[in-house]
Amino acid sequence: MTASSDPAVLLVAIDAALVVVGALCVLCSYRVIRGPTVADRVVALDAIATNVVAIAVLFALRTDRGLFVTISLVLAIIGFIATVAVAKFVDRGEVIQ
Repeated sequence: MTASSDPAVLLVAIDAALVVVGALCVLCSYRVIRGPTVADRVVALDAIATNVVAIAVLFALRTDRGLFVTISLVLAIIGFIATVAVAKFVDRGEVIQ
C-alpha cells in the first residue's frame, strides 16, 4: 500500500484545507470590516463567498455526502448574483432601473 492511497492521508489533507480556508475567511472578514474603500469590501465579500463554497466541497469530501456539493453550487450562484448586484449598486447607485 502506498502513501497516496492511504485514506488517512486524504482525511488529514482535507482537515488541513478546512483550517486554511477557515483562516482565509477570518482574514477576509477583517478586510470587510476595515476596508479602506467600498470596492475592497465587495472583493472581500466575494472572497468569503468563494471560501464558503470551498468549505462546503471539502466538507462533502470529508463526510462522503453529495448533498453538500449541491449546496455549494447553490451558494456559488447566490454569491455571484450578490456580487453583481453590489457592484452595480456601487457603480450606478441603484440595482434595478
